[in-house]
Amino acid sequence: MPATRKKPLKKFGRRKTDGRLSAPPSYGAELIRLCAEAKEASHVLAASSAGLRNRALSAMAAALEKNRDDILFKNEIDVEAGRRAGLSAALLDRLALTPRRVTDMAQGLREIAALPDPLGEVVGDWERPNGIKVQKVRVPLGVVAMIYEARPNVTVDAAGLCLKSGNAVILRGGKEAVDSNTALAHILKAALAGVGLPAALVQLVDTTDRSVIRDLVRMDKFVDLAIPRGGEEMVNAIREMATVPVLAHGKGLCALYVDKEADLDMAEALAVNAKVQRPGVCNAMETLLVHRDVAARFLPRLVAQYVEAGVKIHGDAETRTIGGAAVLPAQPKDFDTEFLGLEAAVKVVGSLDEAVAHINLHGSHHSDAIVTRSAEAARAFLARVDSAAVFHNVSTRLHDGSAFGLGSEMGISTQKLHARGTMGVPELTTTKYIVCGSGQIRD
Repeated sequence: MPATRKKPLKKFGRRKTDGRLSAPPSYGAELIRLCAEAKEASHVLAASSAGLRNRALSAMAAALEKNRDDILFKNEIDVEAGRRAGLSAALLDRLALTPRRVTDMAQGLREIAALPDPLGEVVGDWERPNGIKVQKVRVPLGVVAMIYEARPNVTVDAAGLCLKSGNAVILRGGKEAVDSNTALAHILKAALAGVGLPAALVQLVDTTDRSVIRDLVRMDKFVDLAIPRGGEEMVNAIREMATVPVLAHGKGLCALYVDKEADLDMAEALAVNAKVQRPGVCNAMETLLVHRDVAARFLPRLVAQYVEAGVKIHGDAETRTIGGAAVLPAQPKDFDTEFLGLEAAVKVVGSLDEAVAHINLHGSHHSDAIVTRSAEAARAFLARVDSAAVFHNVSTRLHDGSAFGLGSEMGISTQKLHARGTMGVPELTTTKYIVCGSGQIRD
């Protein structure tokens, strides 16, 4: 029997001028219910043991593997709908699940379970002259709203990281992954219930009406943090409309700089990997900067590799002179573009100073790398490039939670508060003071 999509829900109710939901809200009451249940469940989880949370993560991993065929079936519905809708190759790649990707999601949950328990960690402990004892301890945030596009693996990663850190999660994925996300959320909720935790710890907002996002990020009573992960336009819109704190997953306009002291074989391998291995993701390289002293030796071999891989090259005048007809004239906007595909902007620079200045001006402060054998050049680059992660002789593709040994990630923050870079379990916690005494009062 062919699978069918749910009928779209009615439009979400508009707000009155006082900010309250209008009546009757077709999904508004459901959204309030989901958020309220998540808040109540978060109190239960915050008081749970690390062992119970880890058992839940293991149960969720096993459930994904057990239901792999159903997950892939529902995902194929989404992928086929995406093809008909004309989604780009990059978006389709983000959307698609494979047996390997399902296995990786399950393994990611097990890796999260193996991480140290962050809750209850004493990060400060002291006694005052009047005898009061003060502790600063790590606690959950509470309820995290995760808003994302295209990638159904985020459903699992977010649920796992929030569970480990003691938080409930409210998931609002994109319409292009509605069947995949619904299937995954159902499986995860059943696994939670199976170990005795509230299924409401994982909530899915399953309407495809985008206006529900506006109300979700204004649920101050229930939601403690919103994390948007997607296109720049979506992230900026959520920042503008939200009244809850927002921690944004920034765009990835990443650069790789090939220094005059670079090992050119290594530089070639890194430049190909960073651009070609998976071009539709935020830590893929978009801009390649090459020192003038090695450009004539390096660029012809790299251009040949890029042409073979199908990469469209936008080069400045020097790059075109060296690279030949395969290099298209670069426009100024190309060095400010996150291509998210098999395209790259290439520029020849005269110094490390010029490379650093270019990255700090044009980049998104996400992930940037230098290839060099010079320890002095590496130190200067790593200190002066103002990005969430900087790399020496490493592909930008390795800015990732699993690659860093963090299990998974909620996203990669390009903000500086309260978290920056890969967001794992510790970044989903906050602290509180516990103060004990024997009747002390303020004079």
